[in-house]
Amino acid sequence: MPGRGARQRVTAADIAREVGVSRATVGFVLNNTPGQTISAGTRDRVMAAASRMGYRPHRAAQALASGHSRIILFVVPDWPVDYSMRRYLEEASLLLDEAGYSMVTYTPHPSGRSRPLWESLNPDVVVGFTSFSSQDLKSLRASGVTRIIPSVEEAGTGFHESPALTAGPALQAKHLYERGHRRVVFAASGDRRLEPVVGERAEAARAACERSGLEWHGSHAANRERTAGLVSAWLAEGITGVIAYNDDTAAAVVSAAVRAGVHVPEDLAVVGHDDSPLASVFVPSLSSVRVDTGALGRALAQRALDEALGRTPALGHLPVAAELVQREST
Repeated sequence: MPGRGARQRVTAADIAREVGVSRATVGFVLNNTPGQTISAGTRDRVMAAASRMGYRPHRAAQALASGHSRIILFVVPDWPVDYSMRRYLEEASLLLDEAGYSMVTYTPHPSGRSRPLWESLNPDVVVGFTSFSSQDLKSLRASGVTRIIPSVEEAGTGFHESPALTAGPALQAKHLYERGHRRVVFAASGDRRLEPVVGERAEAARAACERSGLEWHGSHAANRERTAGLVSAWLAEGITGVIAYNDDTAAAVVSAAVRAGVHVPEDLAVVGHDDSPLASVFVPSLSSVRVDTGALGRALAQRALDEALGRTPALGHLPVAAELVQREST
């Protein structure tokens, strides 16, 4: 006989024998199937037996029978998981959980040795932070995935391309102009994985500088090894304003400036992006662009939920405002 460690899963048939009703009746009660004439007493006895016997639904069997796994797969690029990304994923996961769906994240890596998770997970919807490649789309469809965000028609509407995020550099440039700065530079992240995202934000900053009448002095990777030298070079060129990719980059620039005896913001003003917790506690505190990435996460999760439920969703991201929070660094 099997021991306690090998205890078998309690099935609907076990509950049917315990209560003395048919397997079909148990199935109708547990699945809350509409249109059935089952007495309240029978329902109560079935549910009580299920609870007492430790019944847990067999999700794989349910998914096979219903055609729905109640899983939403988020395909996340191989980016560092910073504050804005964490907020995005946390809020998306919470909204889906409240609707009875599980959110699973999957990060493809350049080696590409593992099989894509959608091939084995059977997700109801697959959501990408960036547009899917033609190879990925072929794999998704071959795996039976029909609900894909962004769709082919929505290419170019990924997470980092949201209007709320691309509006940030314009606010940074405008703020520096209003503070009296005329020569500015873009401090980029030194993480190579972020090059496409950083490039788009730098380009948005360059265009904003041209509109504002600011003199643009290019984009430079502000990693730990180079930041001190960059600050000295910028000051030698008469640059007094720095548009940073995010708050971590802004902190690296400000730290290098302070260590070199440069006065912030009198000699060099720095404005970050994301308004992470670091921005308010760093000394000097960092001016930054605040974007409600949690709202963006909820918007995309709602879009995925609409797809899963067969509802007609609105295309594109919901508009989310960005605002500049001024602190000591400017």
